[in-house]
Amino acid sequence: MDIKRDRMVFLGYGKYWRSDGIVGLMPIEEDRGPKRRTNVFVQGRGEPIVASRTEQSILEDMGATESGFQTQALREAVTELLAAFHEFSPVLRRALLNEHHFDVEQWEQRVGDLLRTQAPKESDDQNELFE
Repeated sequence: MDIKRDRMVFLGYGKYWRSDGIVGLMPIEEDRGPKRRTNVFVQGRGEPIVASRTEQSILEDMGATESGFQTQALREAVTELLAAFHEFSPVLRRALLNEHHFDVEQWEQRVGDLLRTQAPKESDDQNELFE
């Protein structure tokens, strides 16, 4: 497994840790649910950090999969593009539509839908939350 050094990994609810400082991940089986998905063992701490994300999503952020890193970079770029669209003035929007047939509202909707559909899923099986 290729862990990328000096990368901050989001563990959920404002918790971050350096990728090269994480030494182990263990899924929580008892009392698992929102805010309690994975025990993250890190250097210098005797007790694990309780993460609200799955071990697979944490591994992807650590750089264990190159496609996970590329997906995150694409997500950030698309998010920046959507923010830029929001800054367009009404005059610019009309000019783009009338002069170049570029509908900013339509693209805002499409890009927003794309970001929502690509949001990482924590778990498809949530039946244990209701037992």
